[in-house]
Amino acid sequence: MIHPLTALCPLDGRYAAATETLRPVFSEYGLIKARVRVELSWLNALAAAPQIAEVPPFSAATQAEIAAVMRDFNEDDAAAVKAIEATTNHDVKAVEYWLKQRFADNAEIARAAEFIHFACTSEDINNLSHALMLREARDAVLLPKLAEITAKLRDMAHALAEVPMMSRTHGQPATPTTLGKEIANVLHRLQRQIKQLESQEFLGKINGAVGNYNAHLCAYPDFDWETHCRDFVEQALGLTFNPYTIQIEPHDYMAELFQTLSRINTILIDFNRDVWGYISLGYFKQKVKAGEVGSSTMPHKVNPIDFENSEGNLGVANALLGFLAEKLPVSRWQRDLTDSTVLRNMGVAAGYTLLGWTAHLRGLNKLEANPAALAADLDATWELLAEPIQTVMRRYGVPQAYEQLKALTRGKDGITPESLREFVQTLAVPDEAKTALLALTPAAYTGKAAALAKRI
Repeated sequence: MIHPLTALCPLDGRYAAATETLRPVFSEYGLIKARVRVELSWLNALAAAPQIAEVPPFSAATQAEIAAVMRDFNEDDAAAVKAIEATTNHDVKAVEYWLKQRFADNAEIARAAEFIHFACTSEDINNLSHALMLREARDAVLLPKLAEITAKLRDMAHALAEVPMMSRTHGQPATPTTLGKEIANVLHRLQRQIKQLESQEFLGKINGAVGNYNAHLCAYPDFDWETHCRDFVEQALGLTFNPYTIQIEPHDYMAELFQTLSRINTILIDFNRDVWGYISLGYFKQKVKAGEVGSSTMPHKVNPIDFENSEGNLGVANALLGFLAEKLPVSRWQRDLTDSTVLRNMGVAAGYTLLGWTAHLRGLNKLEANPAALAADLDATWELLAEPIQTVMRRYGVPQAYEQLKALTRGKDGITPESLREFVQTLAVPDEAKTALLALTPAAYTGKAAALAKRI
């Protein structure tokens, strides 16, 4: 067993605890378990087909035994498969041989032993296994973690909906918003991508060596194999049937999945950087954890390490996801083997994704808004009101409205409430408009931000 201190990959070393939920899915054990499920499900489907007379329907007891093997397959079983692979030097064939050994004492299955892996190429088993693994990772691990993140963001958006904040466009003071609204923006972006992730299809095929049912029809020429295989993929495994393939399922759906994950990661990278900046400005404080050290030499430091960790790991994840999305749909002629080794890195990409999401959520849970710092920023930047003043002037036909405010405020230091109010007093606008402008403050000039944040 590899010790975390000697693991080559940090996902199995330093970060092993954070990624343990993915290990049963994407490990070698997880892949072998998925193959066993596909092989036994295929054997069951053949036994249930009246046209395959050589495999009579299995008894309830045999069906229960098959279900138990699929359900209870463990690491010792996987090790036994790997021991066979040491001789065969073929991982899928090793599963077939192990199954024949495992059911040697079951007379019903022993009689039908040659129908284990019947008419299948290895990729018939592998593509379905990979689809099952990806779906399980999405449903059992990735979507629940995203639900935690979005729930936290929604809570923050609502709680901070009315906390005014100075925007920064091009890094410069800009029209005020609220802290909650800026968080709502991120949440809305994530929600769109999560919908795509939830609706993602997982495609599969079981149509033989080059996708034409050649061997199937040679053995049973009068059987409607395409319908049978469609039913197997869709009903037995719950996947989406792909009727047109070469030897491999072409992996287009995988590219779609990985690109969706990459977009989610990019949104969080963007937000990590924004929060990092807000912490630097003092808009957020971070809860201090007893015993933690921020710097080996500066005792006062409370660094935004979770958002930095998240950004770094999501960057690694996106590099891998981008490569997978570009590489996997490309195969020479009816197949080459380059996808086989690349597919073994699906779990690595998912692992760095999960790691980044976990760090991001940990960082969010440490944040505390600092309304005093936010208010001080706004109160020191009254030139922000140049926008509403010139806009009201435009409404009432005051000439050169923009230009007048530009001359008054652009690049000027020390714009005060008094200087703006003196200017407003001179305007040829209705009294009610003038009164409203005189009452306006930077903190109150947030438009519909609070309502938008509360609505998310």
